[in-house]
This record gives sequence, C-alpha cells and structure tokens, in this order.
Amino acid sequence: MSAILPGSTIGILGGGQLGRMTAMAARSLGYRVQVMDPDPSCPARFVVDACFEGGWDDARAAADLARGSDVVTLEIEQVSIACLEAAQKFAPLRPGIAIMQSIQDRILQKSWLAENQFPVGEFRAIHSEADLQSAAKALGGKLFVKSARGGYDGRSQARIGFAEKQSSEAEVIEAWKSLGERPAIAEKALDLEKEISVMVARAPNGETKSFPTATNHHVNQILAWSVIPSVIPSSLEEKAQKLARDIADKMRLEGILAVEMFVTRDGRLLVNELAPRPHNSYHTSERACVTSQFEQIVRAVCDLPLGDTSVIAPVAIVNLLGDLWIDHEPRFDQALRVPGVRLHLYEKHQSRKGRKMGHLSAIGKTPEEAVQRVLEAEGLL
Repeated sequence: MSAILPGSTIGILGGGQLGRMTAMAARSLGYRVQVMDPDPSCPARFVVDACFEGGWDDARAAADLARGSDVVTLEIEQVSIACLEAAQKFAPLRPGIAIMQSIQDRILQKSWLAENQFPVGEFRAIHSEADLQSAAKALGGKLFVKSARGGYDGRSQARIGFAEKQSSEAEVIEAWKSLGERPAIAEKALDLEKEISVMVARAPNGETKSFPTATNHHVNQILAWSVIPSVIPSSLEEKAQKLARDIADKMRLEGILAVEMFVTRDGRLLVNELAPRPHNSYHTSERACVTSQFEQIVRAVCDLPLGDTSVIAPVAIVNLLGDLWIDHEPRFDQALRVPGVRLHLYEKHQSRKGRKMGHLSAIGKTPEEAVQRVLEAEGLL
C-alpha cells in the first residue's frame, strides 16, 4: 500500500477532545484536518480546517466529510454503521466496518474475544429480565450490568449484589429498568489487584507496535488517574503486550486500539474492553513517550512507519471533571506551582458533573513520584 503523505487531508468522525488532540498532532505533521460532529462548536472546531455538523447517524454528513478526505478515522465508537458505510465510499476508512461492528456491541465484542480464545471474565448476554435473573443466579455474588450499546464512564451501567438490604430479585428488576429494558451484558465482579491498559497500533502494511502498559485508577467507573509505565512484573508486561498485539493482528486492525485489562489477585490477566481510538489512559504518552498516541494514529491510518513507543520518563495524568467548576473557577495557578506539572484544557464551553474538561500531567523520576505530583496539583485546584 502507498503512504498517504503530509499535505493530504485526514477526516475524523468526532470532534471531541480526542479528535482535537489528534488534529493537533496531524497538523504538526503537515496534514490538513476536517471533522464531523453534532456540535458545531466542538473542541476540535478551533484547530481544524473544516467542521461538518452531523449526528452519529447522519450518513450524508459523513459522506460530505469523506469526499474531501484522503483517509477517514474516528475518535468515538458511537458512529453508526450507516455513517461508516457512507464514508467508506469516498475514502479509506480506518479502522474498518467489521471491527466497529464487533466493538460497538458489548455482547458481540465479548463473544468475539471468548470465541477467539482471548481471556475474559465470566459473562452472560442479556436480552430480557428473565435472562438477567438467570445470570444473577449463575454468576453468583456481585455483578456489573452494562448496556450492550452506548454508555461509557460508568453511564448505562448497573450493579447487582452490592447492596446489603435489598434482595437480588429486586435489584435485578431495578437494574433492568434502569438500563431501559434493552440488551445488556452481565459480568461477574472480579477480585482485582489492578487495572491496566495497552495501546497498540497497526498500519495497513501490517507493521504493529504497542506502548508500555499504563496503570489506571477509577472512581465511580470513571478514570481518575493513570501512569505510564506501570509497575508490574516483566513477565506480566510481556504477556499484556503479546495479548494486545495478538488481538490487533486477529482483527486486522488499521489504526490504534486500546485494550483495557484486569489483573486479578490470583494472577490472571483478563481483557475488559476494547476501544478502537485514542484512549484517556494514554494522554500520558504525549510527555512520557517518544511518540504520542495522537501522532501514532496519524502514522497508522496514513500507512507511515509507526513511531517509537519507548518511555522517556514516567508521566501521570489526572482527569479534570466538570465537578471542579461547580462552586468556583479551579485555581490552576496554584496547581502549576507543583514541579513538572502541565495543564491541558479541552476548550469545552459548558462544564457539568462528570464531564471531562481537561487533565493535568506530571513528570517524575519514578511512576510513584509522577502520581504523587499530579495528585498534589489536583488537590490545589
């Protein structure tokens, strides 16, 4: 395949913070960039050449984007298959439709992983309240229930078996209703030691490279902070790297893929979810690695040689949610007093509880020091 060289135009389906940061990396490499997003004043709007207004099911807007693009990629999974099909008629689409069909539906995603012998925790596909009642009994104890489609950062999820004074049957009924009585997946809660992720890139020519693992800490199912490199045994690091690369090769990925994983207390490594786009846990790569995840996706979808993923120095990030703006403007001047700390805001005009508005990053001599610095800076906001 021939490379799509700088000077060409990259189309991105989605203009949120991930699209914005990808566009900034693409422009540094000399590419023109245009995006499609439901919000005409989306974060990427201010750093791209053109912004097409269109919802995630607007096939006409997706086609308009692709007509003027040399390659099309995405920064959000919710784009409809109809949009992807429309875009593909006019430009190469990376990642492709087959991958997106498997990943957009959590039931299909988890089933594909299991069928291809990739390690996953116990789960059940849910299509009715009766299915959920049966799953609660079969899986036993505590379980998470997630909508098959849509939802992220803890949204469209329910928990069963965590309440002390409520019967399992009543919890099932409540959970099924809270999810809109729509298809879902039930997953047995695991005894976790930690959560990690691996970002892997694969170009159309078959070249594959992965970033060192990141350790992730969640609060209320939202990523609170992440650090790279993670402090895990070398044997586990090698296993996680191979697992991510094997998944990318099996899918014949063209682009990048974040593989979220669980490390259980009994030593198992299990795949949690897949994200075929830049990922929150690899915002660290902008400072920690020779090549950032945003430059890497540009290289991958344009079939350029993939960049060096080596770690230059440990870096941690902490997410800044809209909650910080509820009472007063955050004291960024105080946070920036901490050595090695930088601020990255996404230029979102409205803050609201749980919305990712930006992040702080901190460099350290060790991963532990990087985390300590970024959390200290967050505390000063």
